[in-house]
Amino acid sequence: MQRGVGAVAGIAEGGGGNCAIMMQNYHHRHRRHRLHHHQQQRAPLFSASLYAPSLSLLSPSIPRRQLTTLLSGTSTSSSSKFFDNSSCRLQFGGPAAVAQLRKRRRQFVSESIAAGALLMCTAAAMADTAVQEESTITLDRLPFKPDGYNFWTWRGHKVHYVVQGQGPPIVLIHGFGASAFHWRYNIPELAKTHTVYAMDLLGFGWSEKALIEYDALLWRDQVADFVKEVVGKPAVLAGNSVGGFTVLTTAAGYPDLVSGLVLLNSSGQFDTPSSPGEAKIGEGSSQQEVIKTEESVLNRLMLKPIKDFVQKYAILFAFWQAKQPARIKSVLQNVYKDQTNVDDYLVQSIVQPTQDANAGEVYYRLMTQVLFKSSNLTINQLLDQLSCPLLLLWGDLDPWMGPSKCEQMKKLYPQAEMVHLQAGHCPHDEAPAQVNTALRSFANSIY
Repeated sequence: MQRGVGAVAGIAEGGGGNCAIMMQNYHHRHRRHRLHHHQQQRAPLFSASLYAPSLSLLSPSIPRRQLTTLLSGTSTSSSSKFFDNSSCRLQFGGPAAVAQLRKRRRQFVSESIAAGALLMCTAAAMADTAVQEESTITLDRLPFKPDGYNFWTWRGHKVHYVVQGQGPPIVLIHGFGASAFHWRYNIPELAKTHTVYAMDLLGFGWSEKALIEYDALLWRDQVADFVKEVVGKPAVLAGNSVGGFTVLTTAAGYPDLVSGLVLLNSSGQFDTPSSPGEAKIGEGSSQQEVIKTEESVLNRLMLKPIKDFVQKYAILFAFWQAKQPARIKSVLQNVYKDQTNVDDYLVQSIVQPTQDANAGEVYYRLMTQVLFKSSNLTINQLLDQLSCPLLLLWGDLDPWMGPSKCEQMKKLYPQAEMVHLQAGHCPHDEAPAQVNTALRSFANSIY
């Protein structure tokens, strides 16, 4: 013992400089170690406060404060305090302290692994949610412009249309009460490969609410002249509902202007087989002619004015109700199986045109001259005159025009292609991605 003390003393006396250097190096290393430990505490790899709330929801058994400590590496919890004093407990606590240390270390490791696993699950769930949200907004949408896009003058009336893209032309025609904005998810996507036009029929959308006589032939001529004057070359025509019947009449009447035809839940009636008539008493006799004349005079002078008066104000009242945003949204929800796209954009695009001063009168004329009036034009006759390729793009869940109508049209025009969709009356807006794919493929097969 004395020899050891003497040796130390000798080193201290004979090598004081070396000893001082050794002590200085020891203190310097100790300071660096403490600084490094402090920096690790101050600079965690990620923000624990960001993930701890999510992890605490997934694992309520682990206190939120302890989760924050486990993730960040700070020394605010009991576990970190334990490691600060572990050397003292190990030296002075004996075997019991060693056992307790091992137990707490195992617990700490288990909790850390659990926290890490929960963090990975949370990150995966967040990533999956992001993918799902992105899938609903992957399609570009036509910006809504309250003042419209472009205007063309036809027969002295202002006609609104949208045009985008470059390539072979596609012309889109909306349905009853809608406008070019109803093709909001189709125009930008199809415009990547084609020149896409969407036109408002006269009396609808941003086109003029002209006080004229409306019928299918008026819109047929409007579409035909639009292709001649604005598009400038034959085009693929696509129409929904009334717009579908309009482009069908255009293709039948002006075959040189139409390269192909796409009908999306088109309106229109089939031929009704006439039942064999029975001989009427007095038919062809002078008595029958007198009866017909008397009925005609009575109807013209008395019954028709009353009927027209009641009918007009009933229709105007119906128009007032129909143009209310809540009513429009309710109707749309009935014809959209997936109601995701029944939003403020769509409702506004229908409501705004109804604010026109002539909108009520135009609505009355449309109802009495188009919808309530039987037409001599039938789907049978029009398909019989058709000569271009036809695609029937049908929403089978349409409550108004179901898949049986599509099948009947296929029988009348066997060379037609059919694509059935799990959508309602407006498949182009309810399932735009599927419609865009089918429509583009059809157009590419023509051009």
